[in-house]
Amino acid sequence: MQHLLPGISETPPASFENFVVGRNAHAIAALRHLGQDDQPCIYLWGPAGCGRTHLARAWASCVVDARLDRTLDTPEPLIALIHVEALNDAGQTVLFNRYNAAREGGPPLLVTGDLPPAQLGLREDVKSRLGWSLVFELHPLTDDERRAALVQHALARGMKFDAPLLEYLLTHTRRDMPSLMRLLDALDLASLTQKRPLTLPFVRDTLQRLQNPELI
Repeated sequence: MQHLLPGISETPPASFENFVVGRNAHAIAALRHLGQDDQPCIYLWGPAGCGRTHLARAWASCVVDARLDRTLDTPEPLIALIHVEALNDAGQTVLFNRYNAAREGGPPLLVTGDLPPAQLGLREDVKSRLGWSLVFELHPLTDDERRAALVQHALARGMKFDAPLLEYLLTHTRRDMPSLMRLLDALDLASLTQKRPLTLPFVRDTLQRLQNPELI
């Protein structure tokens, strides 16, 4: 079976521009300047879906030779480390050394995790180094912020988008913003291709036909 909505599973490259800021403006501002001032390390934490990995990828994409890592098992010095809570003891030793190198003028370091430094199940010396970093809690979007972002995105595409349709998407699909934005784009494409208005029955039918179950 062909995909009804071509490209719906494609994820655009993460950037600061396509991140919905919400209550995270201070974290974004600091991250944009990481490596350009005296702050050697930023630690971002928050629950799943708050945008930690998106921002790590966005920052890494702006830095020459940066890479995203989960294990710290290669020698490259400039990194954005995601899921620090999953590091084994060897990885924690590497992180400890790289943090110290960053404080001594080496490449900056971005680290993300699911808890504040003091609550991580890591070695005390590693937790203390992360605690010395510039620490930001990332806040997931509220429902009102999600609604506003979706309405703004729909208006930018010239979509006719009413409140019942918006509520249906928020209650029947994945709620993270990248998925919601891709779904909105795909629905717009389906509406234009099939020359049908974006009514609630059309959206229900379209969602039922999608091959990608993660978005339903």
